[in-house]
Amino acid sequence: MTAARETPRERYRSQLRAEIKEHAWEQIATAGAPGLSLNAIAKRMGMSGPALYRYFSSRDELITELIRDAYRGLADTVRAAAAEGADLAELGRTLRAWALADPQRYFLIYGTPIPGYHAPDDVTETASQVMECLLDAARSPGGDAPHDEPDDDPVRAHLAEHREWAADHPADATALHRALLFWTRLHGILSLELAGHFTGMGLDPAELYASELRTLTR
Repeated sequence: MTAARETPRERYRSQLRAEIKEHAWEQIATAGAPGLSLNAIAKRMGMSGPALYRYFSSRDELITELIRDAYRGLADTVRAAAAEGADLAELGRTLRAWALADPQRYFLIYGTPIPGYHAPDDVTETASQVMECLLDAARSPGGDAPHDEPDDDPVRAHLAEHREWAADHPADATALHRALLFWTRLHGILSLELAGHFTGMGLDPAELYASELRTLTR
């Protein structure tokens, strides 16, 4: 069956929404997500505020679309790497490359929450696709514990009973623990690096990140 073709009006609407989002990213890069203003974007585009609101009914709707785009971009990137057989270390390098390529997108989904904004459920579902890839890679036939973690570590016991964040993934507590350590430690380094907190410390963030990857995956 041939897919329905967009009408000229639908194409124009799609193009204008894309242009609005590009201006929104520029504004976020300058003033941060909390300072996002539809009226300012409308002025930049030579439109009236009411005219722009025909394409995005509120600031929150625009933010939601930006977050969806960011999560889709990361999920697609991680899934593509996983489909090519990437292991945990390679997925870690994929995550860093994606974040460095566009820090504003990274901070929108992993930075400080926007006051008063609540993301809809489907955003969380897209984010879970990234974790699903990590959990797949974290599973091991031997069920080895993460490096230097004792078999009776209380966190692993806790995760066996508190696994809602992993949805219906069949990973056991060991894989859950490995994926969670991977996620939290690497995001910690990435967030500090992208925020400029290593500047002036004489550290090489790339080597620090690589060292953490080696610790997590050896």
